[in-house]
Amino acid sequence: MFPALETELKQETLPDPYEDFMFHHLQYYGYFKAQKGSLPNSAMHQHVWKNNPRYLLSGSSGEREDVLPDPLQKEKLLWPTCLSSTVHRQIEAVSRGIPCPFRPANAKLLSGRCPHSLLSPPDSLMLSSPLLKSRQLLHDEFGEVNPCLREPRDLFSFFSSRGPLQPPRWPIECEVIKENLHHIEWVPPQPEYFYQPTGNEKLPEIVGEEKGTVVYQLDSVPTEGSYFTNSRVGGKRGIIRELAVALQGPEDNTLLFESRFESGNLQKAVRVDTYEYELTLRTDLYTNKHTQWFYFRVQNTRKDATYRFTIVNLLKPKSLYTTGMKPLMYSQLDANTHNIGWRREGNEIRYYKNNMRDGQQPFYCLTWTIQFPHDQDTCFFAHFYPYTYTDLQCYLLSVANSPVQSQFCKLRTLCRSLAGNTVYLLTITNPSRTPQEAAAKKAVVLSARVHPGESNGSWIMKGFLDFILSSSPDAHLLRDIFVFKVVPMLNPDGVIVGNYRCSLAGRDLNRHYKTILKESFPCIWYTRNMIKRLLEEREVLLYCDFHGHSRKNNIFLYGCNSNDRTYWLHERVFPLMLSKNAPDKFSFHSCNFKVQKCKEGTGRVVMWRMGILNSYTMESTFGGSTLGNKRDTHFTTEDLKSLGYHVCDTLLDFCDPDRTKFMQCLAELKELLQEEIHKKFNELGQDMDLEGSWSDISLSDIESSTSGSDSSLSDGLPVHLLNIAHEVTQKKMYKKKKKKPLQTRKQRNEQYQKNNLMRELKLTDDVLLHGRDKGTSLDPPKMTSLILTKSRERMQTEKPGFTASCSPKRSTNPSQEPVPDMKLNWSRNRYPATKRGRATMTLYPSLHIYTYP
Repeated sequence: MFPALETELKQETLPDPYEDFMFHHLQYYGYFKAQKGSLPNSAMHQHVWKNNPRYLLSGSSGEREDVLPDPLQKEKLLWPTCLSSTVHRQIEAVSRGIPCPFRPANAKLLSGRCPHSLLSPPDSLMLSSPLLKSRQLLHDEFGEVNPCLREPRDLFSFFSSRGPLQPPRWPIECEVIKENLHHIEWVPPQPEYFYQPTGNEKLPEIVGEEKGTVVYQLDSVPTEGSYFTNSRVGGKRGIIRELAVALQGPEDNTLLFESRFESGNLQKAVRVDTYEYELTLRTDLYTNKHTQWFYFRVQNTRKDATYRFTIVNLLKPKSLYTTGMKPLMYSQLDANTHNIGWRREGNEIRYYKNNMRDGQQPFYCLTWTIQFPHDQDTCFFAHFYPYTYTDLQCYLLSVANSPVQSQFCKLRTLCRSLAGNTVYLLTITNPSRTPQEAAAKKAVVLSARVHPGESNGSWIMKGFLDFILSSSPDAHLLRDIFVFKVVPMLNPDGVIVGNYRCSLAGRDLNRHYKTILKESFPCIWYTRNMIKRLLEEREVLLYCDFHGHSRKNNIFLYGCNSNDRTYWLHERVFPLMLSKNAPDKFSFHSCNFKVQKCKEGTGRVVMWRMGILNSYTMESTFGGSTLGNKRDTHFTTEDLKSLGYHVCDTLLDFCDPDRTKFMQCLAELKELLQEEIHKKFNELGQDMDLEGSWSDISLSDIESSTSGSDSSLSDGLPVHLLNIAHEVTQKKMYKKKKKKPLQTRKQRNEQYQKNNLMRELKLTDDVLLHGRDKGTSLDPPKMTSLILTKSRERMQTEKPGFTASCSPKRSTNPSQEPVPDMKLNWSRNRYPATKRGRATMTLYPSLHIYTYP
């Protein structure tokens, strides 16, 4: 599935002693259930065992399990020439759980390392043989044993030069084509300027499939109401159907659409005219929201025709397409013949409101025209430069196979996603000479692609990794003073299926960093846990999560205002420095540091509350720049990668022992803040002398809210838990509705008395309201007498020892005066105060006496 990652030639060598020992040791004690065929090189090992008479016993059939019935005997024979008799005794003792008297206290036989101190001289000489080298000990160029121990990388690494990458895992509902797509990287030689609207752009009326012809439609798409259950490589089982229409002949100019590939998104295409198509995007899986990202393929193009595409179900009322942003197009023929990649194309671009609704929220349309460069070409359209999960794996494979970069970049698995895809964690730092030097290093945490449709975050991350892994003196210095923890793709499942914002849980992961649901949100749960453990080890200087923004140009940061007056304005120094290092891309004035309640679950706010002062969300536009030399031009991948370099450059400035730059930025920030405060007071028409007191003003009162996405759209429990929560809620409601039956006659009498009196009071309300409607006036004292008389007569009819009669008689004499010694209770409590079940009747008349004038 990945032809670019072909396997290398395998050489027949003896089995690795440590790997075979650990496998049989764990299998013997029941901790490892896998078969030999699932292990790395198991086929090669089996071949060696079958063909090497040294490991065979007389009468054996050649099968390893039959030859070695005793697991302990197997463990001994696995290491016939690499270990001394002392080590053999250690193996047997450890296997049987017996304390080993031969083992030094500081030696760890089962840690993945073969201690050189445990090898006898003959064994050391044997290890110098080319055929019997242990991969756990380093050898010099002359083949002699070096006492330096190699890190057991094969226990944790994911990429092997002997095999291909792990292909992506898809939900079992998704159909996936078997084609391998690859796009070249290319930087346009000339700036790509924004589209300038003329005012004469056509607004096509939405026709729909009633008057058009459906030429492409996905059928099995999980939507709201369903939830993720399982995944597999290749997605849905069975034969992959051809969804595009069949061409009637060479003259048929119908476009052939496809999006069932990695990160693709197109739900339906309707042909409404010869060269005009209406497109419907697929919502994020297991939701009915978030239609923004698109990425699809068209074939059977015609060169001289003007095509029009209209996306009909976008959800955001504002978009950068209204300010000149163009879609991206990729021509396969241009890539093959002229080495030209993605470029901005399109004319008559309009973003407008759709008259059609889904019953709840309005839709918006994006329309543009295009002329294809070639006949019979294969072209792609995308919202932004795609960067897929496979692209990331290919990049990390090159790092893992680099003999230089792999020395200071350790690649590990952070966790597995819901679909079982690996979430990678990179630890980048130079080896320290002493433990004290290692402990003194501060940490920097970077992450990207928590929102899968924001691929610009991956391009910034790629630029950062390119620089920090390079041989530049600045990169070497950064690796000396920092420990970098990098999660390059937080939401691989969403990236693979072509979601814009959500994971397969149907929720926005960047609103759930406080979650305790590890099984539903493993990627961010393990990220937060990793950072929590990191904070226990060392200071985390900076946290930054790379995102994309669909409504604002340039690149900017969202931070958190510090409540500590000692570090007042310090969280704004790094963004200001970054704006000085990248003045034509980064806008400090677009930065915002207000902490909103709806953003409490974001990574930025959660890490800030965990104690990271410089905690940021970096927002990079889908469009381009409005600053400096790049004004009114689109960003390219090279522009975004350059920002990754500027992040590294700014880190050096930020941590420079010479604090001149830092203090200069801090003074500039105070001046900017004073100007902003004066501006706010002028807008309010107030004058205020801010000398000496302006620093006490809350910064949150000055700043406006961030213009990000509505967090409520993807908040709440994961989709697969909603049904359970609904059932629990229904059970609780049922229990509340089911009243407990009254057990005694006394309780039934009291309840009857309450209900009867409430009916009388309601009747009195109706009389009062009826009288006011007719313009008559009711004297409050008379009304009071009426109510109290009824109550008094009822109380007189009660027998001693009883609260009320079962069939009380109603008094009809309205002229009777109230009893003088009866006191009115003016409490606002609508229901009678009870003591041990006995009702106090005098509370009811107080309900309406003071209500009416």
